[in-house]
Amino acid sequence: MSGNGNKLYAVILAGGIGSRFWPLSRESTPKQILTVTGEESLLVATIKRLSPLVPPGRVSIVTNKKQAGIIRLHLARGSGALSTNYIVEPFGRNTAPAIGLAAIELLKKDPEALMAVLPADHMIRPAAAFRKALKAAAAEARKGHLVTFGIKPASPETGYGYIKAAPGRAGKTDGQSVRRVARFVEKPDLKRARQYLKDGGYFWNSGIFVWKARRILEEIKTHLPGIYKNLVKIGEGGNIKKAYGAMESVSIDHGVLEKAGEKDVVVIEAAFEWSDVGSWNSLPDVLKADKDGNIIQGRAVDIGSKDSIILGCDRVVATVGLENMVVVDTPDATLVCPRDKAQEVKDVVGILRKKNFVEHETHVTVERPWGSYTVLEAGEGYKVKRITVLPARRLSLQAHRRRSEHWVVISGRARVRSGGQRGGKVVEIKTNESTYIPKGVTHRLENPSKKVPLEIIEVQNGKYLEEDDIVRFDDDYERG
Repeated sequence: MSGNGNKLYAVILAGGIGSRFWPLSRESTPKQILTVTGEESLLVATIKRLSPLVPPGRVSIVTNKKQAGIIRLHLARGSGALSTNYIVEPFGRNTAPAIGLAAIELLKKDPEALMAVLPADHMIRPAAAFRKALKAAAAEARKGHLVTFGIKPASPETGYGYIKAAPGRAGKTDGQSVRRVARFVEKPDLKRARQYLKDGGYFWNSGIFVWKARRILEEIKTHLPGIYKNLVKIGEGGNIKKAYGAMESVSIDHGVLEKAGEKDVVVIEAAFEWSDVGSWNSLPDVLKADKDGNIIQGRAVDIGSKDSIILGCDRVVATVGLENMVVVDTPDATLVCPRDKAQEVKDVVGILRKKNFVEHETHVTVERPWGSYTVLEAGEGYKVKRITVLPARRLSLQAHRRRSEHWVVISGRARVRSGGQRGGKVVEIKTNESTYIPKGVTHRLENPSKKVPLEIIEVQNGKYLEEDDIVRFDDDYERG
C-alpha cells in the first residue's frame, strides 16, 4: 500500500505475558503464542490478518529480549514460518515509550512511514473487514489525524477504557464511519458503564491506532518531552538501556491521546468482531458454548454444570454441578475460580512470583530452538528430564558449574562431544546406552539423524539445578 507515497507498516506490541490467562500463560509461554481459537496462535493470527495490506516484511514486533527469543522460535516453527522485524526494549515502560521507539526505528527506514499499532493478543474477525477498516484509518492518518478504532459496546464492561465521540454526524471514509473524539475515559465502575450505554456515543477503546510515525513523535515531543528527549538519544545511537531508564512509564492513551485536540484524534467504528481475550471470563466471546453455556475442552467430563469454563489436560478433570466457574488444569498447576473473579488471576501470578514458585515462569515442557524438554521429577539435589532433539539439531557447546548430568538414550541416536572447547572426545550413543557428563566438563548433544527425533532421559545431580547454570561457548541460535 503506497498511495501518496506513504507505506503502511505494522507495529505489534508483544511485551506482556497475559497473566490473567495463567496457568496456560507463563513467562516462557505468553498469551500471544497460545492457541485460543482455531489452529493458530493469537500472534500468528494478528500477523496474517494484516496481509496483503501489510506483508510480514513490514511488520515489527516490539518486545523485550527474553520474549523476542520465545517469539522468534514460535514464528519459525512449522511449514508456515513467518519472518518479521524485532524492536527490542531493554525493559518495559508502557506503551508510549514502546510506540515512540518503534516510530524512531521506522523513520530510519522510511521518512514518510505510516504506522498501525496493534496488540499481539486480540481476536478479530473477519480479517477482510479489519483490513477494510485499516485501509480507511490509513487514509485518515495521511491527513495528519491520530486514528483509533472504537468498538460499539455490547454490555456495560468495566474492564475497558472508553472513547467518547464528539457530537454530530459521522463522516465516511472508504465506507467506514469516522468521528471526532471528544475525550478518552478511564475504566469506569458498573454504574457509570451502564450510563455510557444509555447515553450512546461511547466506544470501547480497542488499543489499535494508526498515524504517521513522524506525527506521533511530534505529539510525544509536545506532551511527553522527557520521553521524546531520550528517544532522540536512542535514534542518535545513544545507550538504549540508560535512555529507557530515564523515561517515565506511561500509556500512549494517557500520555498523548487524552491531551491531543479534538481536531487531531478521530475514531473509526469497528465493523468487525473484536475481543481482547483479556481473561478466562472472555472465552465465551471467542468460543462457542454448549447448550448449558459451558465451554469444555481436553480430558474433562462434566455432570450438570452451567455457564462454566472447564479445560482439562493430561489428567482427567471431573466436575459436577458447577455454575459460573473456571477450572483450568495443566500438568503442574490447576486454577479454580468463579468467572466473575477471573480478573484476579493476575494477583495469583504475583504471589507465585513473590514465593519464587517456578509455575509462574515455565511449564513442565519447555520449547527450545533445538527441540524441547519436560521435567519429569525434581527433588533435593536432583532433577529428571525427558529431552527431545529435533532431526539435524544440536544443543549449544556448554558447561555447568554446579551440576553433573547422566544421559540415557531411549529413542534414536545421540552424538555426544565432551572435553575441551576445541576438540575433545566424540562418541555416538544408541538406544539403551548412556553416558556421564561431570560437573564443569564442556559438552554438546547432537541428533545426527536427518529424519528421526532423538529422545533421552537426563538425570541432573548437584546443589543448584536451574536453567541459568549454563556457560555457552558456541551456539547455533546465538543465545548468550
